[in-house]
Amino acid sequence: MIGAITVGLFGDKAPPAAPSSVDYLVVAGGGGGACTNAGGGGAGGYKTSSLAVSGGTNYTVTIGGGGAGGAAGINSGSNGSNSVFSSITSTGGGYGGAATNVPGGDGGSGGGGGGGNPGGSGGAASPSGQGSAGGTGESGGTFCGGGGGGASAGGTGGGGANNGGNGSASSITGTSVTYAGGGGGGARGDQGGSNTTGGSGGGGNGSANNVKNNGTANLGGGGGGNGTINGSAGGGNGGAGVVVIAYANTFKDLTIGGGLTYDQPTRSGYKVYRFTAGTGTVSW
Repeated sequence: MIGAITVGLFGDKAPPAAPSSVDYLVVAGGGGGACTNAGGGGAGGYKTSSLAVSGGTNYTVTIGGGGAGGAAGINSGSNGSNSVFSSITSTGGGYGGAATNVPGGDGGSGGGGGGGNPGGSGGAASPSGQGSAGGTGESGGTFCGGGGGGASAGGTGGGGANNGGNGSASSITGTSVTYAGGGGGGARGDQGGSNTTGGSGGGGNGSANNVKNNGTANLGGGGGGNGTINGSAGGGNGGAGVVVIAYANTFKDLTIGGGLTYDQPTRSGYKVYRFTAGTGTVSW
């Protein structure tokens, strides 16, 4: 008589194991742009590499929100919030400084300084290695605030068209996407100033005409500065950050706790999880 054979869920194969390492992208929230002679917000800190993991361990994931733009009147913006995956922390972008010589805030990328006489200095990328410094505000002229720093380039400073610094591209989702661009500095339209450009990667444009240009959500872009004197629209808000985890599709699915919003982009040969809001834990 032939004995009974038990066939498990995976046939004669062992259940898939947890990966030993994963690729990650962690982008923090961008800083808010200022209002009046306005510096652009710095981009959220940008980190990408691989991290060793193990099964049965909970890993924290937190998506940093964008910093608020400066309120109507003469007001600086606010720093963005940090994004986290396990031991990896990307720092929120620095705020844009307002008139007359307020410096930009330090952050993952620094915010632009306020235009004035003299112009405020740009914020530093601090801690280093996540982005670039913000630009110095224009002294006199159109009082254009400095551009916010981006992941791959500093914000323009000193002149009358201070653009945001460009971000960096990643293909971790299977498609090349540019993240963490700085916000453009805002100039005074009544002094002949012109709009400026936010950095590639979601940086908001700077306005000379009382427009609030926000950084792009889940790209970590800095908010654009509103250069109009006592502008009623306020400065642009920074864009929220993002966390992406990717690993070979031969391993088991990620277990995701409550509190996190995510989707799963399609990438050949990989399991990809893109987290766009909230905080919680993940495990294998």
